[in-house]
Amino acid sequence: MAIEVFNRYENKYLFNHESYLKLYHELLEYMEPDEYNKQHGSYSITNLYYDTPQNSLIRSSLAKPKYKEKLRIRAYGIPDSDTRVYLEIKKKVLGLVNKRRTPLKLDEAYAFIKSGREPEFASYMNKQVIEEIKYLLTRYPLEPKLYLSYDRKAMFCKNNRDLRITFDTNIRCRRYDLKLEHGVYGEELLEPGQWLMEVKAEKTIPVWLARMLSEHQMYRTSFSKYGNEYKKMLRNNQIERESVCYA
Repeated sequence: MAIEVFNRYENKYLFNHESYLKLYHELLEYMEPDEYNKQHGSYSITNLYYDTPQNSLIRSSLAKPKYKEKLRIRAYGIPDSDTRVYLEIKKKVLGLVNKRRTPLKLDEAYAFIKSGREPEFASYMNKQVIEEIKYLLTRYPLEPKLYLSYDRKAMFCKNNRDLRITFDTNIRCRRYDLKLEHGVYGEELLEPGQWLMEVKAEKTIPVWLARMLSEHQMYRTSFSKYGNEYKKMLRNNQIERESVCYA
C-alpha cells in the first residue's frame, strides 16, 4: 500500500543541467532510483491546485506564516475519469511538512471538492483523510486555480528509506483548461535546462550529503512551484496594466 501520511523536512535547490548530471552521478554511490525510475528515465506528475476566488491560500503561504496549508489533486501521468489519483492536504508547520492524502477516482475527487459531500466509501480510500478534507472544504470556498505538471526523477537512500531526493524539470503551468485529463501542456516555469531538487528527510540530512552539496556549491533556496507561478502571474498582470496605461 502506498504511503498516505508524510512528516518530513524539505530543502530545495535550483541548478542547471550540467550540475544536475554531476550530482546525480555522485549520489548513486549512496542512493538508488525509485522503483519506477529503474524502468523509466523519468515520470510525469500532474497536479490541480485549489484556492479561494481571492487566492487566499497561496497569498497566505507567500506571507511565510508559521502554519500554512493547500489542497490539490495529484496524478501520475495523464489520468482519465476512472483513474485513481490522490487528493492531498499539504501543511507546513514551523518548517515541518505534513502531507495527508487519500486515493480517489478522478471523478470522485472532482465531485467531492465541488459539492463538499464525501464520496461513498470504498476500501481503497483513507477515511480519516477524507474527514479532514471535508472539514477543510467547510472553511474555504475552493475552486480549481492552477494546473501544474513536471517530469521527475526520484531516489531513495540505500541505507535509510526516510531520505528521499527528487529532481523536477519541465515544470508546466496553466490557469485555464483546468482538467487533469486534458493533458500535459502549459507555460514553462523554469528556464530551459533548469532542475529543482528537493531533499526530503524526517530528521537532519547525513554528513556525506551535506559534504557533497557543499563541494558542489549548492545552497538551499526558497522555491514553491505554486508560489512562484502565482508571483509570475502577478508580474505579468502588472506589465500588462502598465502597457495599457502607456499605450
